[in-house]
Amino acid sequence: MDVALWVALAAIVVILLAFLVSLQRLKFQIRLRDEEAHHLVTRRLPALMDAERGLPIDVPGPLRPNLADTAFQHELQTVIGQFAGFADETRQRADRAAKATLISTMRGVQSLANEQQLAITEMQHEHDDPGVLAGLMKIDHANSQLVRRAQATAVLCGTWPGRQRSAAPVLDVVRGATSRIRDYLRIEAHAESELAVSSRAVEPVVLALAELLDNAARYSQPATQVQVHFQPAHNGLSIVVDDAGVGMSPESRERAKALLTGREVVDINKLGDPPQIGFALAGVLAARYGFKVFVEAASPYGGMRAVLFLPNELLTKTETPAPATAMNEPAANEPVGQQETSSGLPKRQRRSSTTVPTRSRDQGNRPDQGNWAEQGNWGRGKPSVMGAWQRGSLTGRGSEDKPADEEGTTAS
Repeated sequence: MDVALWVALAAIVVILLAFLVSLQRLKFQIRLRDEEAHHLVTRRLPALMDAERGLPIDVPGPLRPNLADTAFQHELQTVIGQFAGFADETRQRADRAAKATLISTMRGVQSLANEQQLAITEMQHEHDDPGVLAGLMKIDHANSQLVRRAQATAVLCGTWPGRQRSAAPVLDVVRGATSRIRDYLRIEAHAESELAVSSRAVEPVVLALAELLDNAARYSQPATQVQVHFQPAHNGLSIVVDDAGVGMSPESRERAKALLTGREVVDINKLGDPPQIGFALAGVLAARYGFKVFVEAASPYGGMRAVLFLPNELLTKTETPAPATAMNEPAANEPVGQQETSSGLPKRQRRSSTTVPTRSRDQGNRPDQGNWAEQGNWGRGKPSVMGAWQRGSLTGRGSEDKPADEEGTTAS
């Protein structure tokens, strides 16, 4: 009897010990899972959210590798996958909503800017006073920058850059791009080309080139010049932009190259503050219209070199200009489109908004159209220089507007 009792007691003790060991193991497993769940909530999901926003953050893995093959860990991975999908869907919805809002806003801004441009043009036609014209030129230049910013924002949100233009010589395209940036005085275009940009690509090329010129001027010393020249090739033409700036780090250059391919989806929420839209815009336009944009660390002036390559499909020959008449003298039996006042300023007659002043190649290279920077501040140059600047500004904006092309309604 005593032996049986002791056996029973021993069995009870063993059972109790086994129960206590199992209970400890269960508590340990619960603690591990609690720690893993806490790690998921406090580390992994926030890091996943930051990664979805484009921040350079690595999403940490499981805290306890020994739980990797358990059903609990598989369930956690399911939660992470569902969370990532929900976050991506939410980001896409927010991106679409932001783009729709920006498109609507930029349409309003562009409409008002275009109305202002018409008013400025009318005033330029009506006034001969040098001081008034100098002030109008400053307003005109500021308005052109405003239009460019509105166009760039709208294009990055998915719209088209503007109304189709007539084909324009590549030098006029460079002048048009130059007129839309703040530091236009520092841009020096060398030589000329007999090639012209086809009508469909004029506005996109002007916008993309303006961003390249703006970057070159913005990131180089104010006393330096930005050089532009043309490099003909068998299958197209390159517009080469060289600056003497600070250059780019290898990481920034690789990022720029990725954006310029146009294959990377542009997230407007990841363009920085303030937004860095230049390379993103150039890449989007290049992919849509068939030209290419490159950045290289090979500028002969110590800075960066940007190249905009136009294939033959986007090029055409310039029209042969009519025989030039004597300066300031209209051709016989031809209506007078522009005369000069006694002070030498251009005196324009009122005309329709679709008419653009014509210019022969020789007239476009007259000495009095030389470096405006040497003439001092606005309104201090010779009247002939002010007149030439105004004529060049009007010519550089592009020629006659045509209805929107087949690509859809524009935001202009």
